[in-house]
Formats: sequence, structure tokens, C-alpha cells
Amino acid sequence: MVTVHALDEIDEDALSVFDVERAILTGEIIQRQRDPTTREWKYLVRGNAIDGRQIVVVTKLGLTDKLVVITAWVNDEQAEV
Repeated sequence: MVTVHALDEIDEDALSVFDVERAILTGEIIQRQRDPTTREWKYLVRGNAIDGRQIVVVTKLGLTDKLVVITAWVNDEQAEV
């Protein structure tokens, strides 16, 4: 599942859902964060889009144990997040 916010951010950075999918499948988890309110874990995944740009995708496991894409962006700085 991809949130509306994620779709907006993906579009803003001229990415596609296929770019996000590739980054998740071939990238690596670079950070795990726990939401202080909901206590849910979020995972930041850094990987490459189809065209080679480095992107970061923020994901979590939903209530049905399906992956939810919260947001994504092009990592212009190519630095640690």
C-alpha cells in the first residue's frame, strides 16, 4: 500500500511506484525509528531508482502485516539520513 502523502512526494520528485519498489527490493534498511505516540516501527530504506538516483523510502508494517509506503524522496545529498 502506498499512502496519498507518499504518492504526492513520489510525484514531486519525478519518481514512479516502480522506482520505490526497486529501492525497497534492492536497497538496505538504514534506520529504524519508533513512533513515540503509536509505538509503531518505521523503517528507512535507501536504494536506487530505476535511473540510478539514490532514494529513501519510509515504510512500516500495516495492521494486516502488509508493507505501507509512508513517503519517499530523492537523496540529493547522497549522505546518511
